[in-house]
Amino acid sequence: MRTTSIAPSEHMRRRARVLGALKGAAAVVFAGGATRPLLGTWLADANFRYLTGLEDEPEAAVFFDPSAEDERRRIVLFLKPLDREAERWDGYREELGSSLRARTGFRTVMRTPSLPALLTDAARRAKRLACLHPCAVYDAAVSPDLAVYRKVAERVPGVAIEDRTELLKDLRARKSPAELALMRRAIAATAEGYRAVFGMLRPGVSELEIRQALETAYHRHGVERLAFNTIVGAGLNGTVLHYAANKAVVEAGDLVVIDSGASFGGYCADVTRTLPVSGRFTKEQRRFYEIVLAAQRAAIAAARPGVHMWRVDEAARAVIEKAGCGDAFIHGVGHQLGLATHDATPGGPLVPGMVVTIEPGIYFPDRGLGIRIEDDVLIGRAGNRVLSSAIPKSIEDIESAMRKARAARGGHV
Repeated sequence: MRTTSIAPSEHMRRRARVLGALKGAAAVVFAGGATRPLLGTWLADANFRYLTGLEDEPEAAVFFDPSAEDERRRIVLFLKPLDREAERWDGYREELGSSLRARTGFRTVMRTPSLPALLTDAARRAKRLACLHPCAVYDAAVSPDLAVYRKVAERVPGVAIEDRTELLKDLRARKSPAELALMRRAIAATAEGYRAVFGMLRPGVSELEIRQALETAYHRHGVERLAFNTIVGAGLNGTVLHYAANKAVVEAGDLVVIDSGASFGGYCADVTRTLPVSGRFTKEQRRFYEIVLAAQRAAIAAARPGVHMWRVDEAARAVIEKAGCGDAFIHGVGHQLGLATHDATPGGPLVPGMVVTIEPGIYFPDRGLGIRIEDDVLIGRAGNRVLSSAIPKSIEDIESAMRKARAARGGHV
């Protein structure tokens, strides 16, 4: 049973807040079910991880029953039954008992075959079931809680199904001190990755070698997983937002767009830098880079409590449009960051405790030129703090960092 680095007591407080906010309605949050992949690791639903800290328990669920007479059954963890033959393939699992309850912070842990009966009983008492998983768009599969509630409602007359999907979004978006500590660790490891790239980037290396240098540095600093697949795009490839091949050889005069992030203790970093392969920006590259940097600074200045993200986007876009490059800014300015790279996003303005990315960019395929600059920004009580500021991003700082790193490795600019 693999867990995040958040203390069980914090998960208990999160669950208690959800129980109270449901105001009598019953609810279930599912971990999801999946066969373990041959490549990569299976990871539970982010809402389930937020509430439990459990990462690798397929088919598990957290059940909230505020109207239960026995307070020990108002919050219940359900785990799938043991299967010793299957476990010889996938790993041995723990029996129910006091040690498991102590480690997870649940007073009651049961097996999943008992969930239908308890959920049906709760529905009969409360007559209300609350959807906590995000609503799916109409051409996608129905969210797992809504799918189950519909079955219950067919069997229990008078049950109402409520939309409470903003509840966990609001909670997850506001990071606790423990969450911020893990995000800072992820960002620090990401900074080490970029430091490694500054020393090895030169004409003739491949995008793959750059990616490997980043990720090797992450792992040296205790990182087990990436926040997302690393993007390394040089020249024309840097104009592809989600470029995935990472196999071309970089050439003198290219800019290389690197979008990468480590994940530490379940929490993500997400940082983009655009670097000159030769160690110095050309005159044309400097002109466009300064436009993007000015746009990012304007957006960061706008990112404060009470401001909607579309206003932050507007601040960056105004700078880029004034420079005559509006058509080259083809994506939004940023997103929430946390347990997921594109983390839960509540409605409304920014509030203290949120961490968002700010990442304007402009892309000119006809010039083979793409530029994006991205930082992770913590919204404070009055303003904000750039958590990834240790990674150089001004032209002067990038050129200086590359020069020093190359000199340390015995290279030259």
